[in-house]
Formats: sequence, structure tokens, C-alpha cells
Amino acid sequence: QETTLLNYHRSPHRRADNGTPGMGDFRQGKTGADIILPVPEGTVVKSTSGELLADLTGAGARFVVAEGGRGGLGNAALASKARKAPGFALLGEPGEERDVVLELKSVADVALVGFPSAGKSSLIAAMSSARPKIADYPFTTLVPNLGVVSAGDTRYTVADVPGLIPGASQGKGLGLDFLRHIERCAVIVHVLDTAAFETDREPVEDLRIIEAELAAYQGDLTQVEGYVPLMERPRVIVLNKIDTISPEEVQKRIDCIHTAYPDIPVMTISALTGEGLDEVVDYIL
Repeated sequence: QETTLLNYHRSPHRRADNGTPGMGDFRQGKTGADIILPVPEGTVVKSTSGELLADLTGAGARFVVAEGGRGGLGNAALASKARKAPGFALLGEPGEERDVVLELKSVADVALVGFPSAGKSSLIAAMSSARPKIADYPFTTLVPNLGVVSAGDTRYTVADVPGLIPGASQGKGLGLDFLRHIERCAVIVHVLDTAAFETDREPVEDLRIIEAELAAYQGDLTQVEGYVPLMERPRVIVLNKIDTISPEEVQKRIDCIHTAYPDIPVMTISALTGEGLDEVVDYIL
């Protein structure tokens, strides 16, 4: 039931209880109690050098960060024929002390990617009951928004993640904030603005830049067995805001994208009017 790592930001140092010393009459000391740190699903545990230690997905997933020390033997365990009642015991070993980095990556089936102001937030609002902040200026979305979409009897989760710019895979703009949240997604949806806000931008050029950033990104989960690179996952191109230009212009843009990316399906939608929404929801499923 955890949803955030905020508690660890406020209190980063956690210590388990010590065990207790042995006592007379053959009574052993108590073992120190475990300290269990609850984290949200999708939390990644890394060493301070960046090595992936654990990827905690699925209910009940757990990882032992630090082992407790072994308890010392009491005097009864040290008795021998020569010394039947030794007046000494062995000290216990200290437990492990370790620094780790916790990072939360969204657990979503589908990622909506695109330049700032391409209409990703409007699209997730139209597809689901999520209510992200929507405005016509860049970087309105500063954190991922998650929505649940119903397609017939099936439900899937969609992440609307912060827009990116050239150089995002090196951390420019909100690039790493964006890219780390799509590492788990099964499907990537490119959201393109058919009537680009800036006059010097074209949807095909936007797509080329985003594809290059996806190809260049090397995330933590690449160390996990069975990891599928982002460029090998199913991708869909969604042309948004088709209500702002003529059907002839929309078709020209579709033809242009098909020429540059013939293997990626292209769909059209207006998040504002809902045109094409049902078809996109079903196709993504």
C-alpha cells in the first residue's frame, strides 16, 4: 500500500535492533528483530556506484539489504572436560552496514511519449479518469501521471510522462525523469502534434529525435535478464489535435510519416473532441 519513497527522503538512516546478551541458567540472548522497509511496487534498489541490486515488482517482492551479525556463544557452549563452567562467553558479530539508493520507476503497461505540449496529458485525460494539469506551455507535466484505461473487459495502465527534448538521454531538460519511467512499459505510444506549436517543428522531425533518444538511453533495468530494449518494443504513432487542421493536411502528414517509418502504425485522434479515441484504445490493447 506504499505509494511514495518520501519517508526515506525525510529519514534516510534506518537501523535494526540489536540482539541481547545471553543470561544464566542456559538462557540464550534474543535475536535482534528484523527491520522491514516498505516501498512502492516498481522500486529499484541500487548500490551507490549504480549497480542494480534488486527490482521490486509484484506483491511480496523483497530484498535483504543488510544481514544481521551472528550471535556469540554463551559459556555453556564453551564448556569442556578441562573447564566445566567457563566464566566467559563469545561476543556476537556486528551486523552489516550498507548504503543503497532507492528509485521508483512507474509500473505501467503503456507509455505516452512526445515533445512538450504534444497533447499527452490531454490524451491520458481523455482515455482514463486521470486528471493531469493541462496547459499549452512546455513542461506542464513535471511528474508522471498514471491512468487506468478500460478496453472492453480488459484494463491496462497508461503513463503520461514528462516531455523530452534533444539530449534527454544525457539528462537534458526532464529527460531522465521521462526516460526512467518507460523502462517497464510493454507498448510505447508516440504522441505527435499535427499543428506543432512552434512553427519550426515538424512531427516527423519530432519523431526522429524521440526515436534517437530511446535508442541512446541505457537504463538500470538493462542489467535484468530478459530486458527488451526500448526500440524493440511495439510502438504506435498517434497524431493528435487533428481537429486543428484540414483532413487533407492530416493525410499529408500521415503519408509523410509512413514514408519515414513504414513499419510503425499511424493513428489519428483529437483528444479534445474524442475523435478516434476508441480506435486508439482498442489498438493499443
